[in-house]
Amino acid sequence: MVRRTKEEAQETRSQILQAAEQAFYERGVARTTLADIAALAGVTRGAIYWHFSNKSDLLQALLDTLHEPLDELARASESEDEVDPLGCMRKLLIHLYHEVALDPKTRRINEILFHKCEFTDEMCDMRRQRQTHTLECNLRIGLTLRNAVHRGQLPETLDTTRGAICIHAFIHGLIGQWLLVPDSFQLHQDAERWADIGLDMLRLSPSLRN
Repeated sequence: MVRRTKEEAQETRSQILQAAEQAFYERGVARTTLADIAALAGVTRGAIYWHFSNKSDLLQALLDTLHEPLDELARASESEDEVDPLGCMRKLLIHLYHEVALDPKTRRINEILFHKCEFTDEMCDMRRQRQTHTLECNLRIGLTLRNAVHRGQLPETLDTTRGAICIHAFIHGLIGQWLLVPDSFQLHQDAERWADIGLDMLRLSPSLRN
């Protein structure tokens, strides 16, 4: 009975997340209420509050579903024992571009985050979470770059802090632009080239040297 109750709770949580994804995508986060999500999911608002504190919590849970497939590769590129950290980063970027372009769920959730989410007062928790996430990403990328420098894959004079910010901004801008105007360029077909463009910036830009 306890196991069944846990399964039912997990099923309800999944229904709520699916409904939230649909509602946020169709209406935008600001225009979507918890009542809208409850109606789509076929549950009460109380059921939503049992699993999630607010809309920020719901949106963060959606974002969390995208991170798991990439975590192992990200950890490998951050490891001092990894012999090819830059190669790991390249694989990670190519996989990311493919996922955004070809996986419908990944694309929808990224569209919500990039173009259908306003950091209004009710989303202030989400804004803080995105700020923290951005800073953490910069630190993780910087660690990978330092490992690549140590392995001789990047110049010894590379400013890894600025390099991390630049490559992060490049990735973010590329995905955001493609989601807004997907017919303007090829993302997944040219995924390897886009990855190499970013890495070439790190290798060759004089402005990124100490």
